[in-house]
Amino acid sequence: MHPLLVRHRFLQGLGVLLVWLCLGLALSAGLLGPGAARAQGVELATLATERRDGALTLEFAARVTLPKTVEDALQHGVPIYFVAQAELKRNRWYWRDERVARVTRQWRLAYQPLTGSWRVGLAGINQSFATLEEALAVMSRSAGWRLADLAQVDGDSRYYVDFSYRLDTSQLPGPMQFGLGGGGGWAVGVERSLRVD
Repeated sequence: MHPLLVRHRFLQGLGVLLVWLCLGLALSAGLLGPGAARAQGVELATLATERRDGALTLEFAARVTLPKTVEDALQHGVPIYFVAQAELKRNRWYWRDERVARVTRQWRLAYQPLTGSWRVGLAGINQSFATLEEALAVMSRSAGWRLADLAQVDGDSRYYVDFSYRLDTSQLPGPMQFGLGGGGGWAVGVERSLRVD
């Protein structure tokens, strides 16, 4: 057989192999198939601000539904991170709205196979839970979260809060981040704006 023909057939076979490999990666990441169409995400049940003890505070509560791909990763020992972020902004008619304050909280969720428990970490404090539902309930709510001192809030201006709560895919191990540009089964989160009264 001619060497050029051998090389052509080798490259053709390699191309088919690469196509199957990419398809397999897409299926395992939840980018294709029935898992991609399943209902998933975050439903925000409560989002409110309150003025107390000389500060403007935020309260939120969400219901989180994890996609099967995320649950599978957790069961295989991959920790996931959720991040809540709130920005207090002042309306300005003459320029871009002014950011008065910005706060962030991050939760780490991991499965402990030896004990069969779920571990949630926040600011260096860890708690263990018997079920995934209990762990998610704790890490998807916050009360009395201090946004800003009341001295920073002028009574004559209008303010609002830009809030987001999402699964942070940038904290996943490097190889798992490959191909998650569109989010796939890992796009879990919610964004909301709230006027401050």
